[in-house]
Amino acid sequence: MQRLQAFKYELMPTGEQQRQMRRFAGSCRFVFNKALALQKERYEQGEKKLGYAGLCKELTAWRNGAETPWLSDAPIHPLQQTLKDLERAYSNFFAKRADFPRFKKKGQGDSFRYPDPKQIKLDQVNSRVFLPKLGWLRYRNSRDVLGAVKNVTVSQSCGKWFVSIQTAREVERPIPTGDAVGIDMGVARFATLSDGTFFAPLNSFKRHQDRLRKAQQAMSRKQKFSNNWKKAKARVQRIHSRIGNARRDFLHKTSTAISQNHAMVCIEDLQVRNMSTSAAGNTEKPGRNVRAKSGLNKSILDQGWFEFRRQLDYKLAWSGGWLVAVPPQYTSRTCPCCGHVSADNRQTQAQFLCVECGFEDNADVVGAINVLRAGHARFACEVSGAVMPPAAGTHRSDSGAVQCHA
Repeated sequence: MQRLQAFKYELMPTGEQQRQMRRFAGSCRFVFNKALALQKERYEQGEKKLGYAGLCKELTAWRNGAETPWLSDAPIHPLQQTLKDLERAYSNFFAKRADFPRFKKKGQGDSFRYPDPKQIKLDQVNSRVFLPKLGWLRYRNSRDVLGAVKNVTVSQSCGKWFVSIQTAREVERPIPTGDAVGIDMGVARFATLSDGTFFAPLNSFKRHQDRLRKAQQAMSRKQKFSNNWKKAKARVQRIHSRIGNARRDFLHKTSTAISQNHAMVCIEDLQVRNMSTSAAGNTEKPGRNVRAKSGLNKSILDQGWFEFRRQLDYKLAWSGGWLVAVPPQYTSRTCPCCGHVSADNRQTQAQFLCVECGFEDNADVVGAINVLRAGHARFACEVSGAVMPPAAGTHRSDSGAVQCHA
């Protein structure tokens, strides 16, 4: 089967290359915002939305026009990929998978993509990559790139530039190993497995919260856009980057350990956005326990549950396993021994005691057992003969290709 995988490295560009990349990222951001404004204007006038081909014609006019001739300095393919991103954002909005597209802001998500592998040259021996209108760029070669190059994305984060190289290669269809397991996600325990084992939370944001607060307070005292303000902002960005890197490292290690030892993983289909909604309310109906809910929201978002599920998804697909998402309702209130459902079964956060049969165990372990049983039931309903349902979120074509972004 075919595996699509991305390899990400830190770039070591020259000063001129950094300036060029900033220009290219700014051009892509300008094209995205200009195209989005055009689509909004057409909608207000009652006209039909332009498709990708129509936007490409507009892009040609912008590049050749007198108002924005500097767009011709940027490579054409990344600008076209920006229009594809806008078209995909509209599709996700109409499919109710995302909110309406928003205008991009400078410094947030600056990136551009080269889709044509014929224009890309990769020299792994000398740790460099050739990109159109940028030339050869050196990168920190931490691991080998496996497979044929499909596309390259250049992005900026915390003052550093990175290159993500997506490749495709043929691999043998894996045979899953291990048994099935259910997972109960939480805050006191990050993940509790149905066999009784659990993973303690990292709480990356909580560990750096004091340093981040002091750095933000120091930045607020500086005159905006001054040199000292820029230095203070860079310190805040470094702390945010450290928080995110620590969280991703923890999630990768945990998801790898689970996916390598289990053939099927059942997990709760948690709606993190709804769970972390603010409880402040409004002037007419003020919220209750706002401070406590705010602290809980921070703890929930600090765990990275959705990213953990995404990593489990493609890693299980790589190893031949399956991820089954089940509704989380009543998983912590149902007795796994007699099946009695009651809110009184869980009188404390950590302890489960069935009021019907007296079964007693850790509440998270009970939730994981119920998730496993619900996953077995759902998996049995979806299986038809020898055909198994694909893991949630993966893309499997008839050729057996599996996509992911590691």
